[in-house]
Amino acid sequence: MRPEPLSSVEDPDWLRLRSELWPDCSVAEHIDEMRSFLIELSRFAQFVVRLPELGAVGFAEASIRSDYVAGASSSPVGFLEGLYVVPLARRRGVARALVQEVAAWAIGMGCSELASDTEISNTLSQAAHLRLGFTEAERIVCFNMSLSPKNDA
Repeated sequence: MRPEPLSSVEDPDWLRLRSELWPDCSVAEHIDEMRSFLIELSRFAQFVVRLPELGAVGFAEASIRSDYVAGASSSPVGFLEGLYVVPLARRRGVARALVQEVAAWAIGMGCSELASDTEISNTLSQAAHLRLGFTEAERIVCFNMSLSPKNDA
């Protein structure tokens, strides 16, 4: 199983897999992001795994980050922005193959570390990251405050 680069917004599998991972994002938003990734090939990479019996079953998107990355001791850092494997293909090595491909890409881009994140409530993703060789760097809870005036009507 060899991941292949995703290089066209016209690839329906890329959009389908992205939509399964991030269902709250509109098709237009997905396509805009996909286009922006393809414009900056020195900063972004994306890969898909296709199995003969099932077609496209997983994808990964990665970036090069030069800003703060939790737990990283170097810069720039390869960052696994998204990783998804359809339920029928899980536990077959698809995610591992994708992460290895992302790691090889990041090394080729001059990185010595690969980082990722997931939501604190996503225990399935956390367990998958640990199985794939990541170590937990930190846990945070983020807060937000609106600064717009409240309507007192």
